[in-house]
Amino acid sequence: MFSFSKKPEAFFIEINEETALMARTSSSKAPFVIEETKEAPAGDEAAVQQAVKELVGKKSGSGYAHARCGIHPARRLIRRMSVDLKRVKEPGYFHEVCTQQFRIETDKYTIAVLNSVDGTDYETAKATAEKEVVFVGAHNDELLAAQQHLLALGVFPERLELGTVAMLGALADYHAFAELKTPTLVLEMDAGNTQSFIINAGGLDVSRAIPHGLDAMTSVVQKELSLKDEESARKLFYSNTFDFTNMGGLLIRKLLKELQSLIGFYEVQTGQSIGQVFCPQLPSKLIWLEATIAKEVGVEPLKLDFSNWLKSRGITFASPTPSSDFDAKWLGVFSLMLYYDAVAATKK
Repeated sequence: MFSFSKKPEAFFIEINEETALMARTSSSKAPFVIEETKEAPAGDEAAVQQAVKELVGKKSGSGYAHARCGIHPARRLIRRMSVDLKRVKEPGYFHEVCTQQFRIETDKYTIAVLNSVDGTDYETAKATAEKEVVFVGAHNDELLAAQQHLLALGVFPERLELGTVAMLGALADYHAFAELKTPTLVLEMDAGNTQSFIINAGGLDVSRAIPHGLDAMTSVVQKELSLKDEESARKLFYSNTFDFTNMGGLLIRKLLKELQSLIGFYEVQTGQSIGQVFCPQLPSKLIWLEATIAKEVGVEPLKLDFSNWLKSRGITFASPTPSSDFDAKWLGVFSLMLYYDAVAATKK
């Protein structure tokens, strides 16, 4: 039988396509101190297991590390939409939306419907005025696989969250904290797709899946550099041994076309202009893509002040100079630590 630690520390882990990020804190609820962090390549299971052991200080075979976990299933669903208030109380209405608009089989997914402003559960019994909702969920097979993978890593998921949803909630909170005046374009880029969002202190305004990811750029690299195959192009693209910044406009041409359409429609509908771009999950050797996208869109990358923002939430770092130690990708694991009232923050 496994034995479980009774220590007051809390553990957090987020795993995306590229990286596993972990943190140990002095407690599970603020105020607390982030005592130590670890990072390992997501595809290197041995490295992740070792990082978990080092972080929690457990010996081999001593049990699981209980943790709050963020995952990014490939078939995750995050879609904001306006519901029909005349039909929202019909038993089959949400099923119809999922099958006809999102093209998913609801019996194979775990899905929740949330209020777009504060992320609370949408209550159809009280649906008399609020029609803006967010459908969130993931394919059941991928949720099960994620749980099994975490257990294989030595992690017992006390709480399992869609990392994207936690990140968007944290970013809305950051907007309120920093008093940002303009919305942010958020891009989660993986190999095959880009999940795009527009968010501000009032919550999630727009969500759209774009069928162009990082792999779409490797075919451009192959063509422009006359490489023999896409695998060679991919290795070069991810190696950081070649300066692709001058080729940036060509690499993101297909993606940019979709983004310009998204932004143009949003600005016409709302009268608001995008103020900054944020790409939280880029591989470390492709960080330069964020600046390239921001330049093409005509804005600046969003720079997060982790130290002061988290301090306002009762979370501090053991390190005296944390700001220089953490880049954008750490927002995901930090977002798992937060408890907040988005409505109160927005009103404030």
